[in-house]
Amino acid sequence: MKNFIAAVSGLTLGISLLSASPAQAADEGEWIQLFNGKDLSGWTPKIRGHEAGENFGDTFRVRDGKITVGYEAYGEFNERFGHLFYNTPFSNYVIRVEYRFVGEQCAGGPGWATRNSGIMIHGQTPQSMTKDQDFPDSIEVQLLGGSGQGVRTTANLCTPGTDVVLNGKLLKRHCTSSTSKTYHGEQWVTVEVEVRGSQSIKHIIDGETVLEYTQPQLDDGTLLESGTISLQSESHPCEFRKVELRKLED
Repeated sequence: MKNFIAAVSGLTLGISLLSASPAQAADEGEWIQLFNGKDLSGWTPKIRGHEAGENFGDTFRVRDGKITVGYEAYGEFNERFGHLFYNTPFSNYVIRVEYRFVGEQCAGGPGWATRNSGIMIHGQTPQSMTKDQDFPDSIEVQLLGGSGQGVRTTANLCTPGTDVVLNGKLLKRHCTSSTSKTYHGEQWVTVEVEVRGSQSIKHIIDGETVLEYTQPQLDDGTLLESGTISLQSESHPCEFRKVELRKLED
């Protein structure tokens, strides 16, 4: 926890030091592409059981202009949860992601992880994670796909190592469902997340806010003003064809 707090406190300094990056050069209101459509430049993988920067089994790769998450080299999944971190932290922004689930889940993946991924925001750095840490301390915008029948919302909230305030009360449960509809099959889904430091976070689908909360914080109460953004690998193959961000005024 101390390592994470130190990492968070250094993020503001990190933002100024990374001024040469395209993300930092963008003006207010301009959409910038965090994924260039060609390779994983500007991103760092961190997979459980491996050091930051080691892309075990080519888990994260670019194919046909999309970030593709696959497990062909895994055999059994063995709880090797992974995250692909964008190297520049942010504080006030809107992020827009287009994603879909494809194929079959990796053998040995937990049942809850079927057609399951996420966008992690206000996260710690991959370098500050321990080798065997499964998820970064962060706010997770949980991305789910339907099973073909029944209700399974997406753009939900999960809180690894964190808490938020929902409807005026500190929320301690791990996951909270949104009010989104269910997306079955392999269709593309567009999710936006509006992040305003530690003030408020909104999950948006098709222009509709499906979940909103305030005061994102670590379990010890430290408010999260900024942090990393990462995409998950949780045992089900998925694709991301757009990851773009628009900075908001501080």
